[in-house]
Formats: sequence, structure tokens, C-alpha cells
Amino acid sequence: MNPLTGQIAVVAGATRGAGRAIAVELGAAGATVYCTGRSVRGSRSDLDRTETIEETAELVTERGGVGIPIRVDHTVEEEVRGLFARIGREQDGRLDILVNDIWGGEQLTEWGKPFWEHSLAKGLLMQERAVRTHMITSYYGAPLLVARRRGLLLEITDGSTYAYRGSLYYSLAKISAIHLAEAMAEELRPYGITALAVTPGFLRSEQMLDHFGVTEANWRDAIAQDPHFAASETPYLVARGIAALAADPRVADKSGRALTSWDLSDEYGIVDIDGRRPHWGRHAREHGLPLR
Repeated sequence: MNPLTGQIAVVAGATRGAGRAIAVELGAAGATVYCTGRSVRGSRSDLDRTETIEETAELVTERGGVGIPIRVDHTVEEEVRGLFARIGREQDGRLDILVNDIWGGEQLTEWGKPFWEHSLAKGLLMQERAVRTHMITSYYGAPLLVARRRGLLLEITDGSTYAYRGSLYYSLAKISAIHLAEAMAEELRPYGITALAVTPGFLRSEQMLDHFGVTEANWRDAIAQDPHFAASETPYLVARGIAALAADPRVADKSGRALTSWDLSDEYGIVDIDGRRPHWGRHAREHGLPLR
């Protein structure tokens, strides 16, 4: 039997990237996964990408889980409330895993600009999408975890420290996710619930591949544009780490921490889907890069 058979998971922001991979790997471990996001067939979000939550749910089911797509705009409180009310009805109040992976800031960061020259509207929208959505989702999801006095709540972010990330608004959004996990861990601990933040390394997402003009099949061609891309990882490295965390009976020992895909790879012996074991932390140290 797969280790997560019978468990119910929500991946908020499962349309693409790490969110899609996390949903798929939880499904591969046997979970029923509610895949939420704004992009559905016939109606794209303002990011105007082709990936949809229906595709993600189908991948979950193909890997052995049960994928359930539900269109949710996590900035809209009523939609989030309705999501968890539906899960409560359909699953007899059961929720085991909640993953906050909403981002939506791809087109909002103005790199190279100090905060007083950066678009304030874009900076505030970034917080709306990447911080407020996580707070709303956890607010309505946590009571299902608390009722059963067990479960795992994960914040997906960029970086594992409180260090500056090259832009004030971007830093604020990503560091906020780390502190949300740390603070929620304190308040959820008496109820037997674990809260963690998890970061990938240099993520070879669909959008990053498009940025470099390559595909997963020829991604190494982009190393000429950015030598550090050689140490990149697919979204499935961090996703497999999260599936391992969800199946670990001692996961509560890690509550409140910010974990990395490469450290999870080392701990659980995880290999990426391309057969590699990229280690962004080691790469950063060897090349004198700031380890955020």
C-alpha cells in the first residue's frame, strides 16, 4: 500500500510548477488531491499560460491517486471558504495535508529597482497574491486539521533564510511564507499539527524553460545563457521531498523549520525525475553565491 493511501490533500496553486509536481507526487503516494488554481480549460488567468488544474488532476490520477480539480481564486475569501466546506462534506471532515503554493507574482517584480521606484501597485499585488492568499487558505483549512488533531501544513517559498532576495517586495513575499510556517507551527503544535516551509533550488519550471527558450528535453542548452542553470532542478525534486515528509512518522520533529529540496534529497535519498541529484546549496557555496 502506498504511504498516503486514504489521505486527503489540498494543493493551493496546483496549476503548474512546484504546485503541479507536489500534487502529482502526493497522488503517486496514494493521496486524494484537491488541485486548485485559477486556470481552467477555456478560461486562463491573467498570467495567460496554457497549463490548467484539470491537467494536473489528470496527472494525479494517472499516477495512482485521485485528482480533483476545483477552480478557486484564493484572493476571494468566499471561494476559499466554499472550497473547504465542500471538502468537509465530501470527505467527512477529513483533511490531512494542506500545501500553500499560490504565487502569481511572475510578472510583478521589477528587478534592479529600489522599492521607491518599483511600481507600488505591483508590489502590493504581490503581497495580495503570495501572502494574503496563504493566510486566507490556512484560516479556512486549519480547522479541518485541528478537528482531527493531526496533519501537515506546508508553505512553499523561495529560500530558507530571512536574507534579502534582490527586491524588497519579492523578499517580503517569500520571507513572509517562512514566518507564516514558523508562527503557525507554534499555534498548531498543541493540536498535533506540523507546519513547515519548503523551498526548491533553481527551479526548472515551465515558465523558466520558456524564459530561456528551451524545453525539458534540451534544457542544458540554456547553460550557455546562465552557467548556474546547470545546477537547476525539475519541480519534482522538491515535490518528492514533500511526499517523503508527508509519509515520515517523525515529521513533527521538523515543525517550524524552513527546509530545502536539496537537504530533503540528502535525507530521504531522493533522485530527480531526470536521474540527477542537484544540490543548489552546495553549488551556491562553491560559486560564492548568496544562499538565501
